[in-house]
Amino acid sequence: MDVTAEGELIELGETGARALVLASARRPPGVDLVLRGLLARSASVPADDVELVHSCAECGARHGRVSVVYPLTVSGAPWFADVAIDGDTIVAAAGTRHPLGVAVEPAATDPGGRIDEAAFHPLERAALTGLGAERGAFVRATLWARKTALLRAIGHTEFIEPSRLALSFPGDDGGLGRIERSVPEFGSFWRQVVFHDLPVRGPRAASVAVIG
Repeated sequence: MDVTAEGELIELGETGARALVLASARRPPGVDLVLRGLLARSASVPADDVELVHSCAECGARHGRVSVVYPLTVSGAPWFADVAIDGDTIVAAAGTRHPLGVAVEPAATDPGGRIDEAAFHPLERAALTGLGAERGAFVRATLWARKTALLRAIGHTEFIEPSRLALSFPGDDGGLGRIERSVPEFGSFWRQVVFHDLPVRGPRAASVAVIG
């Protein structure tokens, strides 16, 4: 089964990466099957030959983006790829040039003040206070999807409090988010990060963080 034929393929600007959004009223396929399908189509190899590893190369834990053992790029380098799911929606992304991470997050109308304090920068929280319930839920989900995708793209690192990062405001940045307030741990690389927000069905938000 070619899962890419059942979803929407989206080119992520000039990054050389593409995303696959799959939303199904039926029981969705497994996330690995979707990512294998995207890599197979992108690299022109059989899906059954694609090899994925979910454990971190540094510590062995299951966190961060997926590692692609096979296929390799033309130069022999690994592909960058990741996949995420929420409900019946699966989003996968893959490319050869830049590290990336994927996240899909539900939009909760009442997440609670403590969650906001832990997840969002004071500048973000101030901007959220002026939004209605439905709009606020979507913006929260988008900001959180962006931060989650970024941490997945980075992979093994010291713990970074999400509330120390301030991102451009969804809706004002045209769906191409940037980091506006960074942390010393990121050095200067934060200027290279772009968040590509993707249209997904239902009360949820999806984003792909591309570094470079």
